[in-house]
Amino acid sequence: MKLAIVTETFPPEVNGVAMTFRVIARELAQRGHQVTVFRPKRTDLSASGQTFDYTEVQMPGMPIPGYPLLRLGLPARRRLVRHWKSDRPDLVHVVTEGPLGASAVSAARAMGLPVTSSFHTNFHAYTHNYGFGLLYPMVLGWLRRVHNRTQRTFAPTDELCAELRNLGFRNMTLLSRGVDTDCFSPTRRSRSLRESWGAGPDDPVVLHVGRMAPEKNYGLLFKCYEAMRHANPRLRFVLAGDGPMRDSLIKQHPECHFAGFYSRQEIGRYYASADIYIHPSLTETFGNVLTEAMASGLAVSGFDYAAARQFIQHRQNGLVVPCDKSDELIAAAVELACDQNLRAELRQAARESFAQQSWSNVIGRFEDDLIAVTKLGFSA
Repeated sequence: MKLAIVTETFPPEVNGVAMTFRVIARELAQRGHQVTVFRPKRTDLSASGQTFDYTEVQMPGMPIPGYPLLRLGLPARRRLVRHWKSDRPDLVHVVTEGPLGASAVSAARAMGLPVTSSFHTNFHAYTHNYGFGLLYPMVLGWLRRVHNRTQRTFAPTDELCAELRNLGFRNMTLLSRGVDTDCFSPTRRSRSLRESWGAGPDDPVVLHVGRMAPEKNYGLLFKCYEAMRHANPRLRFVLAGDGPMRDSLIKQHPECHFAGFYSRQEIGRYYASADIYIHPSLTETFGNVLTEAMASGLAVSGFDYAAARQFIQHRQNGLVVPCDKSDELIAAAVELACDQNLRAELRQAARESFAQQSWSNVIGRFEDDLIAVTKLGFSA
């Protein structure tokens, strides 16, 4: 295939969608496909060039207000049409539903190109986290319109596919997530890194990695941590990442270690050097951080949905609790803080759970689905 991937987030940005599609672009290119990634322009990247085995083309964009680490793509239908007329792709895959992604769907349809999309972020649910609940129907309608203009929409779990079908999304298909088991591995554990956190060999360390934003449920995360620290005063809490809440969280919790923003390779050392991962978010479409923690050999606990429902077997390789039971998540967190034997058992089983969850298998299925769409051709 000659494949055009259009996305408003891509490395060096660090988030689940960006990381997922860097892997997908790289792996599809290594399988012999010609892959071009269209992404918003960044000043820390060259205008256009070959990266890994795929090509990046930068499009108009701007920093997201209040969130300068991320970019917002601007509408670019005419520019995309010009580009695709001179170098026509076999298929366009749209990763994000912003102005750039939506204009890519329109450009592809205008040219009669097969176009698919993927659903990664519950933006309609986020309206409640940011105090814009009245906009929920409008945001949901926009997402549904963008995706229903494509021939197939991929989502990371069967659960989410079913939920979106009930909301009127059509042609839903599964695109799961793999884990880089070399990057995320217990072998990357670092004694010196643990010592920099003030943790001794037997002191449990709780890690949290992610975007520090309201939808990640930090209020509940810190309730878990406070209860864990009360039950086991030797416990340490480390947070890696950035976002709009970071400065306020640092002021509110000076006893915690805020590690900041790290590369993908370096964050693997952070995971492996911790012991426990608590995942309190209720707005994920998948939750890469949970699978990365498990692959790194951490004892994990989270709500029973998305990645946790797909991969955790309760009390065998992690702990799961009902989504409406915040008190049970706190209790599970305290149990992990206090029961060293349970931690050890869950950590070993968690790593073993991901021995076969390679990106190669996941991307092979995605590749087959995309090829099937190209064979069908454009469908209005």
